[in-house]
Amino acid sequence: MEAPPVTVMPVTGGTINMMEYLLQGSVLDQALESLLHRLRGLCDNMEPETFTDHELVYLLKGQQGNPFILRARRSLSHPTSPWHLRYLGQPEVGDKSRHALVRNCVDVAASHSLPEFLNEMGFRMDHEFVANGHIFRKGAMKVVVSKLSRILVPGNTENTERLSLSFLVELSVSAPAGQDTVSEDMRSFAEQLKPLVHLEKIDPSKQRH
Repeated sequence: MEAPPVTVMPVTGGTINMMEYLLQGSVLDQALESLLHRLRGLCDNMEPETFTDHELVYLLKGQQGNPFILRARRSLSHPTSPWHLRYLGQPEVGDKSRHALVRNCVDVAASHSLPEFLNEMGFRMDHEFVANGHIFRKGAMKVVVSKLSRILVPGNTENTERLSLSFLVELSVSAPAGQDTVSEDMRSFAEQLKPLVHLEKIDPSKQRH
């Protein structure tokens, strides 16, 4: 099946029961260095953090409605680090004036037996992928520039194939509910990245699953 739209957030720490504010876009491979140069000038860390993560997406199908989705992620560059289990809620559809997508986000650290635990709970692994790239920070904002690769042999993260000729770019903030001024700060920052990348509030209802 075709993978549902993913959000690539590296394993860099957990936040519990927060709201995620998100803008997304993409940049072609040949424009990557120009974007990284711009981000070095705008962000707090001139040299970005790098990451290589393996993510598994699990589904639990109920008797009705959409399946319950959990994301298990581990760092390939730091294999002794804890796994992370992530739940992303449905995007809020209230205030149309918000400049960013807003959804509930629960992110917790877990032991290395997380996949076995999810299987025991009745979840089924739907798909997996490898994400690698760069992380920039500007105050509370995080910019993740990542390349996604499909795993050709289940469980073998050495045997992958790139999904596209572009990099996914995500600008996000995790904040308590009601901090809607965050989206205005994000919009202002996104404007400074044009025309290299156009970060947008993606409407999930218009994306193919």
